Amino acid sequence: MATDRVDSVRRRNLSVILELVHRGQSPSRADLTAFTGLNRSTVGALVAELAALNLVVETEPTATSRAGRPSPRVGPAEGFAVIAINPEVDAITAGVVGLGARVVQRIRRDVSAPPSPDDAAAIIVDLVRQLRDSHPSLRLDAIGLAIPGLVRAADGHVRWAPHLGWREVPFTRIVQDAVGLPTFADNDATVGAHAEWLFGAGRGVAELIYLNGGASGIGGGAVVRGQPLGGAHGYAGEFGQNRPGLDDARDRATPHGTLEDEVSRARLLAVLGLESADEPTLREALLATTDPAAHDEVGRQQRILAVALANAINVFNPELVVLGGFLASVLEWDADALERAIQSSTVPAAWEGVTILPAALGENRLLIGAAELAFAPLLRDPGRILTS
Repeated sequence: MATDRVDSVRRRNLSVILELVHRGQSPSRADLTAFTGLNRSTVGALVAELAALNLVVETEPTATSRAGRPSPRVGPAEGFAVIAINPEVDAITAGVVGLGARVVQRIRRDVSAPPSPDDAAAIIVDLVRQLRDSHPSLRLDAIGLAIPGLVRAADGHVRWAPHLGWREVPFTRIVQDAVGLPTFADNDATVGAHAEWLFGAGRGVAELIYLNGGASGIGGGAVVRGQPLGGAHGYAGEFGQNRPGLDDARDRATPHGTLEDEVSRARLLAVLGLESADEPTLREALLATTDPAAHDEVGRQQRILAVALANAINVFNPELVVLGGFLASVLEWDADALERAIQSSTVPAAWEGVTILPAALGENRLLIGAAELAFAPLLRDPGRILTS
């Protein structure tokens, strides 16, 4: 019994150290000692065990003003990674993501129409094969899915993905059976919020709202008191299904439309004369256009987005609002105008100190967030996962 307790403590400490390395931008051994409260010899032994598992590497110490010998830095090793996938209405994107949110490779496969679950799974099988062939030296043990729809937290079951046309689809199990790797799933905006909070614009922020704009509309997530807000069953953050009230009825493009009906990537593509585009291409076209019709449409979308964001700020009182996908481009088009419009609709006290930023992880945010789902078992128990 005592041996079991000692082993349980060791595994828990391995988990703590690996998570700190994964999320901590190569902390030093001294940092790990300070963060964990463990003694230096214990930290050294844990780091050595993780290094033997090919999960971390030690690098040359960084010079500091501290007395004594500088402490080696501990970073994620490059031998272990997961596969992250984002199926969308216009493309399926897959990538290899290593520890420390390192995107090794990404592949985008355009589709001419929203894929069925079986068609999406078949494309994913092919993309996974390509990624594995491209990285034969990497251990790729799990898959994370960022799904544009309501995903049940308990088992990754897709309850409703309206733009894909999926309802009550066991897509996580379909992919796992097709590929033969443990597979985990969640809503795309939820994992995007998590990625930005852990590694991006929201790192270290305790109160955060995130809105994601993609081909399938608008979703979101929130961090409250330093904890992701999931809701009772994992469906929290569906900002796109709200119906913002408008001061000027002429701003409305659809009768009784939801936020994602009004603030729409498809409408931006149409006014820019683009049939399809990835995020960097859309951003470049949007910021470069001089077409008055395009300017009118972006201004209209900004005004409606401002109402939705003001409502969210009034409810959550965040420190930070992060906008991802095409919403980041809508922000960048005229950030001052968007902030003025938000301020005009918020409770003054709730608006005080709020910062609005584009997603720092750019087009990789959903892959990084999906990868976190796949990394979770490893981070919980690295020794057991890799030696089982």
